[in-house]
Amino acid sequence: MSITPESVNQLLHSENLGDRIRGLNQLRQMEPEVAFELIQPLVTDRNTRVRYVAISQLDTIGQQDLALSLQLLRDRLLNDPEPDVQAAAADAIGGLRLTEAYDDLENLYHQTTEWLIQFSIIAALGELGEPRGFDLLREALNSDNDLVQTAAISAFGELGDSRAVPLLIPFANHEDWQIRYRLVQALGRLGGSEARSVLEKLAEDEVEQIAREAKNHL
Repeated sequence: MSITPESVNQLLHSENLGDRIRGLNQLRQMEPEVAFELIQPLVTDRNTRVRYVAISQLDTIGQQDLALSLQLLRDRLLNDPEPDVQAAAADAIGGLRLTEAYDDLENLYHQTTEWLIQFSIIAALGELGEPRGFDLLREALNSDNDLVQTAAISAFGELGDSRAVPLLIPFANHEDWQIRYRLVQALGRLGGSEARSVLEKLAEDEVEQIAREAKNHL
């Protein structure tokens, strides 16, 4: 049976959860403008999994209408009852580079107690490319959650602001090798003499992956 907008729309409006999930999966085979039109009601579906999948797909098809995508994602970021969906909204905002939502991301970071949401917000700031994110990333470096710290290090590398280098250098001695690995990648992107000096040190790291990555950036 061929997949048509009509057949997918029927699945998306089914009372059966499995049908709606199947419809969402089939949207990936449709033209982006058609998929974007059909997916919008699912963003507020009563089922958490459906909302999560729909929001995640906006990351790739939301370019069809950035203003409407901003409206949909901002609503779920701030109002969805499930942290997973809020985190997915933050991811999509970053992927679509919706800088208009920066204040919402920053405010939610400070208001929420959910580490997953904080992690997704910080990770999104690198893709977002909003210079105002520098101070929030600096704050996240002091998080008591290693995953949030790791996300901040990576996001600093993506943001490309060389002022981050002195803030990142202390992590060269971090006990978690994954943090040191992300540090190497970030410093490699940021460049400069200070970064190079740290990379030379990390090129001798006891963890092979770190040493190899550092040498690649020298």
